[in-house]
Amino acid sequence: MPLLGLLPRRAWASLLTQLLRPPCASCTGAVRCQSQGEESLQVAEAVLTSQLKAHQEKPNFIIKTPKGTRDLSPQHMVVREKILDLVISCFKRHGAKGMDTPAFELKETLTEKYGEDSGLMYDLKDQGGELLSLRYDLTVPFARYLAMNKVKKMKRYHVGKVWRRESPTIVQGRYREFCQCDFDIAGQFDPMIPDAECLKIMCEILSGLQLGDFLIKVNDRRIVDGMFAVCGVPESKFRAICSSIDKLDKMAWKDVRHEMVVKKGLAPEVADRIGDYVQCHGGVSLVEQMFQDPRLSQNKQALEGLGDLKLLFEYLTLFGIADKISFDLSLARGLDYYTGVIYEAVLLQTPTQAGEEPLNVGSVAAGGRYDGLVGMFDPKGHKVPCVGLSIGVERIFYIVEQRMKTKGEKVRTTETQVFVATPQKNFLQERLKLIAELWDSGIKAEMLYKNNPKLLTQLHYCESTGIPLVVIIGEQELKEGVIKIRSVASREEVSGGSRNRRDEVFLPFPDSVRNMHLLAEKLSSWLIVVEMNKHSLKMTIAACEY
Repeated sequence: MPLLGLLPRRAWASLLTQLLRPPCASCTGAVRCQSQGEESLQVAEAVLTSQLKAHQEKPNFIIKTPKGTRDLSPQHMVVREKILDLVISCFKRHGAKGMDTPAFELKETLTEKYGEDSGLMYDLKDQGGELLSLRYDLTVPFARYLAMNKVKKMKRYHVGKVWRRESPTIVQGRYREFCQCDFDIAGQFDPMIPDAECLKIMCEILSGLQLGDFLIKVNDRRIVDGMFAVCGVPESKFRAICSSIDKLDKMAWKDVRHEMVVKKGLAPEVADRIGDYVQCHGGVSLVEQMFQDPRLSQNKQALEGLGDLKLLFEYLTLFGIADKISFDLSLARGLDYYTGVIYEAVLLQTPTQAGEEPLNVGSVAAGGRYDGLVGMFDPKGHKVPCVGLSIGVERIFYIVEQRMKTKGEKVRTTETQVFVATPQKNFLQERLKLIAELWDSGIKAEMLYKNNPKLLTQLHYCESTGIPLVVIIGEQELKEGVIKIRSVASREEVSGGSRNRRDEVFLPFPDSVRNMHLLAEKLSSWLIVVEMNKHSLKMTIAACEY
């Protein structure tokens, strides 16, 4: 007799039907019984099929994040928030206002704005009669906002996620879902003043993040187009060739040349002329040299771009950052909406220390001028000149993360300043009253969620989470109306009610807790004495310096 588990599915269904079928003595005819039997067979087979399918699918299910995305742990969030705080504080220091736009836009809003990269947009299914796409960057939604609200002048910053359907390179900080930090100046102003400020902001942020030495490459789209024209590139191929040149930071010149000639149909001699230009880079002296170039000097667009770059370098010198800027003719920026100055920041490779791997992450910030983008959304074509920059948070975060791993640095994931502890049993009510006093005074405090925790367990929790101070309350402290403060790092204590030791401070409970700023002043004075003697960093409740 064959094993039941090896019976065909239909045989199983038939057997189950026979077992579950009620007696058929009352049936009036064979047809009716046959009909009921077939219906029962179909129901049983459907039940078995669904159960077998669920059983077969469950073991194959893999819990993972979608390709090109990642979870951020509490440790990651601490590092990320510090980076974002530095970036946003710089934006605010330059007078920018914060804003936000929807995570998705009408598909027609985003199409034909990104050139060849338009194919990387995430399209959504038809939602209520609207064709939608996830936003590809923060610039196009900003231009749409300006046109829709008829805003003519604005200095704004925007921090938000964007999505691009490209092959992710996680080891280089490239994802399909990532965060951008944008700063933009919209409005009609004198030439190159806003552009120079954008480059100044880039320098301030990259210097503040202490990522190492960096260089900001600058060029102008008018110079790029002028270069294409004098080299013999057909105007219809300008954007396509520009997209190829933009890959020079990832590909060798021979590979880019091959793409232009073989895939995009450019004449080999034209590609070679372009190759002579894209190898040029330098400072303001190169700008002067290009003014004298026999071919480039004959192009009106190129001369306009060179004139603006010369003025830009004057302002950059006044800002004290000209040494961080390089005029680089290989810089093209593939997005279609750029119309003037373009720039891109890269980290300079430094000799790696023992145990470190070289970090090739590409550009960490980029931007440029886009004077025609807003007009594309305005019914009358009214233009609002704009210039801006974007900070590559994911790549910066990847660099910081790798360096912390190499150095073995630990990250504290909470900001708790005080832990409320007790060495005795049945003191939950007193702990709850005390921690409520601390919370109401604006102090960040924690306690264990147990009725009778052991003191050693409580102190170990403080050490493992980096909480600097412990407030201890027990029978003796309650009787004397005081509390005991303990430094977790030094294990020194402040006992209340007496001055037997020179470093003790009297702290009546609960009156002094209600005035926590006074407590912090007294405590910080004591801690400064203790910690200075131990050559460590000071800690205070008020600012939680540790």
